[in-house]
Amino acid sequence: MPQMSAITIRGSGKRKRLRHWAAIVALGMGLTILPGCAASDSVPTLTWYINPDDGGQADLAQVCTTAAKGAYRIETSLLPKDAAAQREQLARRLAAGDSSLDIMSIDPPFIPELAEPGFLAPVPADVAERTSKNILDGALAGATWKDQLVTVPFWANTQILWYRKSVAKAAGLDMTKPVTWDQLMDATQKQGKYLGVQGAQAESMTVWINALIESAGGHILLNPGARADDIKLGLTTPEGEKAAAIIGNIGKKNLGGPGLPTSTENDSMILFQGDKGSFMVNYPFVWPATNAAVKAGSVDQDVLDDIGWTLYPRVDAETDTAPPLGGINLGVGSKSQHKDLAYKAIECITSPENQATYFVTNGNPPSNSTAYDDPRVEKQFPMAATIRESLKLAAPRPQTPFYNEISTGLQQRWTPPSAVDPATTPQNSQEFILAVLRGDRLL
Repeated sequence: MPQMSAITIRGSGKRKRLRHWAAIVALGMGLTILPGCAASDSVPTLTWYINPDDGGQADLAQVCTTAAKGAYRIETSLLPKDAAAQREQLARRLAAGDSSLDIMSIDPPFIPELAEPGFLAPVPADVAERTSKNILDGALAGATWKDQLVTVPFWANTQILWYRKSVAKAAGLDMTKPVTWDQLMDATQKQGKYLGVQGAQAESMTVWINALIESAGGHILLNPGARADDIKLGLTTPEGEKAAAIIGNIGKKNLGGPGLPTSTENDSMILFQGDKGSFMVNYPFVWPATNAAVKAGSVDQDVLDDIGWTLYPRVDAETDTAPPLGGINLGVGSKSQHKDLAYKAIECITSPENQATYFVTNGNPPSNSTAYDDPRVEKQFPMAATIRESLKLAAPRPQTPFYNEISTGLQQRWTPPSAVDPATTPQNSQEFILAVLRGDRLL
């Protein structure tokens, strides 16, 4: 699907690039706008735009509707499966002044783009205080823009390092201690195995690049909040070169397997479950998915018994890792007719108890640290403590209204992995992205 242009007006000294609000409003008005309250009675209806899951958000909507005791009810409306398409639909509706956007499930990277033009209703101070209590550092950072909480953390996601115990043992690796990418590549190559990573030209590539640069101590974006003309990137740095070296080595040495150029999170998991599996960076969904595959008979029990987990690998042995941060935050549209009720509903949805329930039923980790103390969590996810620790260390992707341009530019210039070269890729990609932001190049 084509990427939608950023919904702000930008320009440069040489040339202006206008993003006409009228065009976006026209697009948005062409969409069906849901009513803000039910016609059948006086109970206000809150519409919650949800990302696809296994029905957990609809269940929570019912739970919180019951808990409201007639003060409101929550109905859900399904967003597209693809994150970029979710962003596009929300941006168009918000730009059109759609009053049905009472509650929105928003991917963290898209929050600045929606917050900057005032599309999100401010989080009341008392709500911000209550909903930020005990939130893990990474999740809180992803819900914030310009030092203010602009959305409420719901569930958070992060990648951890999954490994086959037999491969780690053969390599002589002590997995109770931090491991580096160099160690993983060396162990994989010597044993003729494949390393599970995501090499497709997709958002997963931006996730990988960002995690590598952040883990090395750098940042893709050096000045969050800057105008397009003033943005400074940290790709042409030692940290950017280290990231390119890791991705390029995995690609050139075929360590990620023959399907690496199109590998997604699910592809990586299937590769990891096979005879060539060794190490893999991936999200917690791997655990319930592998258990389900064992029950279905498509994966042997021996494979499940051979799986271990630890924190995301380090780039440098002496520098803490900075794992990927994902998840969903909840925002309220600035044109909602029920802002106060929407925030009451959000407090119910994001309660620690409901976050724990959502984790054990849908596999999406809590953003609230106390939710991990629920006995149901550890029973179903024995790696829950590792996930919680990872979310403390996790770093968000570049926080900017121009995230779409940065992410798409990285995806286009850092794929396929076999073509990534530390001597040229960081420089070429940085020049390309800055030219796009100035309006001199097109994505």
